[in-house]
Amino acid sequence: MTFGAANAALPAGLTTDEFVLRPITAADAEMDHAAVVETREHLRLWEQSSWPEDGFTVEANRADLVDIEERHAARRAFTYTVLDPTGTSCLGCVYVFPTDATFLARSTVTAVADRAWADVDAVVYFWVRASRMATGMDGRLLAALRAWFDEWELDTTVYVTNEQFVQQAELLLRTDLTVWFELREPGKTGTYLVFG
Repeated sequence: MTFGAANAALPAGLTTDEFVLRPITAADAEMDHAAVVETREHLRLWEQSSWPEDGFTVEANRADLVDIEERHAARRAFTYTVLDPTGTSCLGCVYVFPTDATFLARSTVTAVADRAWADVDAVVYFWVRASRMATGMDGRLLAALRAWFDEWELDTTVYVTNEQFVQQAELLLRTDLTVWFELREPGKTGTYLVFG
């Protein structure tokens, strides 16, 4: 399917024994904030920024989520919260972007395999709460995502992390995925590794 096509069926979410994915909303601000704050050191590596700042508040998070929810509804990019089965605790987040998303369009992408960036349909970023990374949930989420994206009727989906987020880079390197591209965002120091 063409990314975000109005007539394309979009999976509502994903449910496993360990977690549930559904579109994130501004109403998730408190749960999401707790997970973000717990995981701030990893997220700063992942984002290559000072986000979340030390004084990051629930209200600031809610403002971010309003924008993210609107972007999802407009089908410009899709963001899913990862919840425990009871829906009472946020365990992480999954972001799905087209290659022409503004921040990607500004980036420098270098092929390191015989692949063309123009052939990529969706670019996936994800993170898991720090306490759940310690249990290996990030690997189980990645495995579930790879199967789930088959339902999206996309030809080529890639998974991105920053090389400085060593735990996630090593997780991806332990799979049968390989690095297809290196991506550099303006103003960010680390190289992003794009796995397909």
